[in-house]
Amino acid sequence: MSGPVSRQLGAEFLGAAFLLATVVGSGIMAERLADGNVAIALLGNTIPTGAILVVLITMLGPISGAHFNPAVTFAFWLKRDLTASLALAFVGVQIIGGIVGVLAAHVMFDEAIVQFSTKSRSGLSQGFAEFIATFGLVITIILTLRARPAAVPMAVGLYITAAYWFTASTSFANPAVTIARSLSDTFAGIQPSDVALFIAAQIVGALAAVVVAAWLLVETPEIEATPTKVEA
Repeated sequence: MSGPVSRQLGAEFLGAAFLLATVVGSGIMAERLADGNVAIALLGNTIPTGAILVVLITMLGPISGAHFNPAVTFAFWLKRDLTASLALAFVGVQIIGGIVGVLAAHVMFDEAIVQFSTKSRSGLSQGFAEFIATFGLVITIILTLRARPAAVPMAVGLYITAAYWFTASTSFANPAVTIARSLSDTFAGIQPSDVALFIAAQIVGALAAVVVAAWLLVETPEIEATPTKVEA
């Protein structure tokens, strides 16, 4: 990350806003064009989301680290890469940015600006899916940063593209996204009563990813070779 805190917060706000405008906007467009075919609608929602993540992380990563996600910020706070005050500030602007992105999508598609979702995403299977989705996202970021930092934007975009389809919850994997999507009674929505389950699962998933990644990245100390004694 570089630049003053104000620019870092601005980048997090902008990234979260564009991410949610894409998630909700593409969901509305996909549902309108799919003529009732939910699989086609989901595909139309998936591809733009993965694509915008590649773009946003590439352009904003050097400024703020391109979290756009309280679970990711929580993970980097656990790793002591962020102070508690900066982490809290990141989370605040991520949530606000996400809500602004949802409202912008509603305006663009001539929807009611203020909405509350009625789409049920409840139950243990949905919560477990969010645990898996967030665990996978966070460990993808941490391990790819170690292996090939320049590949992080593509790795995250591809992971979310895949996770939309292999998780039962369609991989929210982001508390800010979860909160913002509860304010949209559209294809991408989640009813407010299910938000707490998703966020709890996401936080636990991020914590588990930090623990597992730390274990995977432990460097084994080199053992000095003992000189072989040569008998005369």
